[in-house]
Amino acid sequence: MTHTKSNSANQRTGLWHDLRESLTDSERDFTRLKVGRAILLLSVPMVLEMVMESVFAVVDIFFVARLGADSVAAVGLTESLLTLVYAVAGGLAISTTALVSRRIGEKRADRAAATAVQALYLGTAVSTVVALPALLFSSDLLRLMGASQTVIAVGGGYTRLIMGGNAVVMVLFITNAVFRGAGDAAIAMRVLWMANLINIVLDPCLILGLGPFPRLGVTGAALATLLGRGFGVAYQFHLLARKRGRIKILREHLVLQWRLIGKLLRLSLGGIGQALIATTSWIVLMRFMARFGSQALAGYTIAIRVIIFTLLPSWGMANAAATLVGQNLGAGRPDRAERSAWITAAANMGFLGLVALVFLIVPEAVITLFTADVVVIRFGSLSLRVIAAGYLFYALEMVLAQAFNGAGDTRTPMWINLFCFWLVEIPLAYLLAFGLDRGAAGVLWAITLSESLAGAVAFFLFKRGRWKSNQV
Repeated sequence: MTHTKSNSANQRTGLWHDLRESLTDSERDFTRLKVGRAILLLSVPMVLEMVMESVFAVVDIFFVARLGADSVAAVGLTESLLTLVYAVAGGLAISTTALVSRRIGEKRADRAAATAVQALYLGTAVSTVVALPALLFSSDLLRLMGASQTVIAVGGGYTRLIMGGNAVVMVLFITNAVFRGAGDAAIAMRVLWMANLINIVLDPCLILGLGPFPRLGVTGAALATLLGRGFGVAYQFHLLARKRGRIKILREHLVLQWRLIGKLLRLSLGGIGQALIATTSWIVLMRFMARFGSQALAGYTIAIRVIIFTLLPSWGMANAAATLVGQNLGAGRPDRAERSAWITAAANMGFLGLVALVFLIVPEAVITLFTADVVVIRFGSLSLRVIAAGYLFYALEMVLAQAFNGAGDTRTPMWINLFCFWLVEIPLAYLLAFGLDRGAAGVLWAITLSESLAGAVAFFLFKRGRWKSNQV
């Protein structure tokens, strides 16, 4: 009995120790630890990183919702456009994580540092190209998305600022991808927490004009975002320049390396393709939803923010799988890479399954936290309930897609997205919403069915195992 109690105490102590270690700058070799422990040490800070991103998304829309449905609609339409930036940033982040994690697994930290610098050069160049038309044609972009003149008048400044300053979003994404690929997940977590805490504090001040701050309305939300994330980028650069940690940027790494940039570009194409296919389909769906009025669009936008709140922690677990797959393949341990992905997928399905129950049973209680508009609540609740029906499939697909990406096989998830979102989701949404007169519910059911199909296809292809022989 005494021996049993001692073992139980040691297990509790070990778990507590691992949780504390996961939040520090651990120098562990994740290719040598037990798989479960490696997942824990990486996923805890990655989940917390995404939790803060989720909190920011909800807090941001909470204050914007105080301004009315037109302001919320302006944010929703702008974010549909911003997803194009996220697509490119996400694609570059995917290739960066794949290459950095593979080099770390091979014990070639110097090459990992060189990869980080070239990725940042590439991201900065792309963000400049995006910023110029956004600064000049923000109102036209909103009009193209189907915004009314009222929405354009309210949200034009928001669109101009958030799209024109997209470089801070791009650089923040890529640099945190460097840290995650290297296994420095706690650093990425601290960066995002600092950036978003600044953002959360500034949001009510700049949106509502608290104290000495001017009342900027929805434009204040954009300014708060850029300031918060700008401070985060400055902190990232400070960390990369220091002489500690797995990634150390030295003077010799600052030289342009066109061959490495070419490799990043080739690998990024699949990742950018994944995101562009998903996000362009998202834009089309937003365009469909806009045809049902500002209140339907506002309810849908609030619901999507809440959904992001629950999915981003899951992306933390998926990112842990990508890092472990990449590092273990670099260390020549493909079976361990596969086991890491399956264990992470099971954990993610358990988490999102519980969240789905809440959204299926009491969605109104969630949406009511953000608005008192009865029509907005009705559309938001419908969105939560329908989309939550596919949560288990989402959980599986997001982990397996990131596992493919971590292996450097960015094309397989791209083809899955192309089939499920362009060839299934968009035609199905149009058919259900307009052809069969199901309205907004038709768009929502198209999302759930196509995302569930993506999960099933990813399971089948990952099981085949061809990704194990991918070279990067």
